[in-house]
Amino acid sequence: MAEQLRLMAVHAHPDDESSKGAATMARYVAEGADVLVATMTGGERGSILNPAMDRPEIRDNIAEVRRAEMDRAREILGVRQEFMGFVDSGLPEGDPLPPLPEGCFALQSVEDAAEPLVRAIRRQRTQVMITYDENGGYPHPDHVMTYKASVEAFEAAGDPDRYPDAGEPWQPLKLYYHVSFTKDRFVALSEAMTARGLENPYEEWLKRWEERSERWEMKTWEVTTRVQAAEYFETRDRALIAHATQIDPTGFWFAVPLDLQAEVWPTEEFHLARSLVDTELPEDDLFAGVREQAGAGTVHTQAAD
Repeated sequence: MAEQLRLMAVHAHPDDESSKGAATMARYVAEGADVLVATMTGGERGSILNPAMDRPEIRDNIAEVRRAEMDRAREILGVRQEFMGFVDSGLPEGDPLPPLPEGCFALQSVEDAAEPLVRAIRRQRTQVMITYDENGGYPHPDHVMTYKASVEAFEAAGDPDRYPDAGEPWQPLKLYYHVSFTKDRFVALSEAMTARGLENPYEEWLKRWEERSERWEMKTWEVTTRVQAAEYFETRDRALIAHATQIDPTGFWFAVPLDLQAEVWPTEEFHLARSLVDTELPEDDLFAGVREQAGAGTVHTQAAD
């Protein structure tokens, strides 16, 4: 009997899981995979980005509110979800930047940040991990630390000599970076909106693309893997809307009709950063090369040399 496929998506804050790779996760859940979202922080220092939610009772209880939002999004996507227990670092602003708050996630050692992830990998027996690139997707300190902790956990989870008190060793087989917000995608959607005579939400945003890329030192990653997920775009959007403090349902995220998205850009994109199984690029499946081993019942407990 084939093993159940197992995917872990590592994210910095509640709502990140619904804006990056959410339709892909929903698809794999529907196909029977065990999908676990590991959320590194509670989003306690996040701003309220939806004006309708910017009320005193929300601001005073933001940690509890964001956990409740995460519960709703988890139910919509069908995933399992665990908080890794760290405190949001906030997004520092100013010149010079102010120091980060004492005890926050971004100030942890990489080893301490990775330890609960190692535990989660060994419990789930994760086969495929998704995380951010070394710039965090954008340079929020929690996103950057999420990358560092994810790579450390991927490399350490199968080693019996590392984190010996964090469970039985288990080696994940593939590590991906999200490539969620490519210029090509936004150009294609922008052109399609204009061709349909619809108001184009991306025109001004695209004009500032190069400036933003330079300021954030964004790296352009090769897209190695495109997962067909248009059937689950509506599920993705409902999960996003569940994060009501972070997402304005009348805003930018929902300006493109779902049928146009499905026609013009029906996939979600990833970069295969590490693989311990043979796979042929480009891929259309995060479990490419893993399905064969799962079907054979192969168990991996330590990394390949």
